[in-house]
Amino acid sequence: MLPEQLVREGTCQREQFFAPNRILDKHIIRTHSTAYYKQLKEISLTKKEVRRIGFPLSEELIDRECIIAQGTLEGCEFALKNNISFNIAGGTHHAFFDRGEAFCLLNDQAIAANYLLATGKATQILIVDLDVHQGNGTAALFRNNPNVFTFSMHGKANYPFQKEISDLDIPLEDNTEDNEYLNILALQLTRLFSTVQPDFVFYLSGVDVLKEDKLGRLALSLEGAKKRDEMVLSSCFERNIPVQCSMGGGYAPDVNLIIEAHANTYRVAAEIFE
Repeated sequence: MLPEQLVREGTCQREQFFAPNRILDKHIIRTHSTAYYKQLKEISLTKKEVRRIGFPLSEELIDRECIIAQGTLEGCEFALKNNISFNIAGGTHHAFFDRGEAFCLLNDQAIAANYLLATGKATQILIVDLDVHQGNGTAALFRNNPNVFTFSMHGKANYPFQKEISDLDIPLEDNTEDNEYLNILALQLTRLFSTVQPDFVFYLSGVDVLKEDKLGRLALSLEGAKKRDEMVLSSCFERNIPVQCSMGGGYAPDVNLIIEAHANTYRVAAEIFE
């Protein structure tokens, strides 16, 4: 629905979209354990491990995750040349080194970040995770990596109930509204870009921050979420730092609201990076 909406309204042209293939195994095992990935491919996880993920495993599901990860990786290459790229899916930030959870099997932005570092295409990466849920898998994966700074601004009382430690965590109280959220974010973005000095940014732009979201517990308006996107993307554009965006969560009862919120991220990018 999202690409169709973007093409229909003229924000994007159909030729701007690409369909990735399956990612190479070597890129996955740079981030995830060989044993875990082998279990995924063989669909041999235990029932407990499958319950933690939340999806019934299938070959199609594993292929989907591998295609999503390749989309983010190829998006990085595009962003290096054209300043910005998007993955219609992605944002699977609850996947750890040796396990998946919360509908996340492979951590697409972590895989892509490690690819950039391994190939020398980036040396200092900033991950801006503004999904309503803490990026616990991402935080754990880069806990001891000084070349990746993880920033997560999320609901304090929301999933995961046992948080990991990001390089910077900003936990928010339930029902946090636009003004408070955006004021905090503005302050932190200024500090982060100054101190981290990234040469590549990953942005997880989950729209489960909306007041209407059934899993979110925050209270941003549609316009507030759009302003959030504008602040992040403007920060990258003004500093000429390439940025890859993955969509992350969105669980409002009205799917049209989810599409509108995601589409706003693209509309903002089209205005800033024209």
